[in-house]
Amino acid sequence: MCSAFPSIISLAMLFARLEARRCLKDIEPALFPADGGPEHGEVVELHGTEGTGELPSQELLYHLLCRCVMPAAAGGLEVEVVFVDTDYSLDMMRLVSVLDSRLNVLRSCLARLLVVHCSSCSQLLLTLHFLETSLSSRPSLALLLIDSISAFYWLDRCEGGASVTKQEEKLSKCADLLGRLLRDYRITVFATCHAIRRNYSGQSSSSSSEFDRPYLCRSWQRLVNHRLLCSREEGTSNMATAAEGSEEQRRRQVFTVHCTSSFSSKTKSHRSSSFYVTDGGVKLI
Repeated sequence: MCSAFPSIISLAMLFARLEARRCLKDIEPALFPADGGPEHGEVVELHGTEGTGELPSQELLYHLLCRCVMPAAAGGLEVEVVFVDTDYSLDMMRLVSVLDSRLNVLRSCLARLLVVHCSSCSQLLLTLHFLETSLSSRPSLALLLIDSISAFYWLDRCEGGASVTKQEEKLSKCADLLGRLLRDYRITVFATCHAIRRNYSGQSSSSSSEFDRPYLCRSWQRLVNHRLLCSREEGTSNMATAAEGSEEQRRRQVFTVHCTSSFSSKTKSHRSSSFYVTDGGVKLI
């Protein structure tokens, strides 16, 4: 009898892999190139430039999360989401406020959201291992959010000592496991990444490239198909100045999000969008 259990589990995993999982290509058409948004098994990385702060990335994450958990009748995708909060920065009151501004039925939306907290890269690795059980039993689970994938960058560097291989070992294991989950279960991943400065020479530089350049391990970089870079627009001419907008709208800070999508090793597409943040969430303009 005992020998039957592995076969039963393997069959359950096989059915979960074969079952149609919702594609999130249309999660937010305004953000991605005309070629389309993330397909099955793709990764989207969100980060900001120096001085932009975490607000635009987090608000975009909440916006996309709401799009996923909202019912189809309200314009949502009606899929389940796992939110891995490594920064302990998930503001449930803010999330509820954004959802409440879009529809009155909250319980069914929040029932599609599972929140997990991790305080180390080792915990993140364990979480990804246990996530396979949920993916096997819940074919409606289509999106994994990680806020943020770079939360333990400095801790891992300290623990790894002078060896770059040791510094990147834990995140590399997470990326390798995540790559298998992407292939086997065809989920979509959105992950935020903190902006850090790579030039420590002491020379001042007005270029934002020191903060925009990817710095995480190669195993993670190979997974990323789309990068969303948020920046703050400066000057009154860049505020929300639509003629029909209210005075309050015209005073709001506008952010630009630039998307770079890699469809092959030689093909890339780009798109730039603008948005501002209201009490009801992100407003794309």
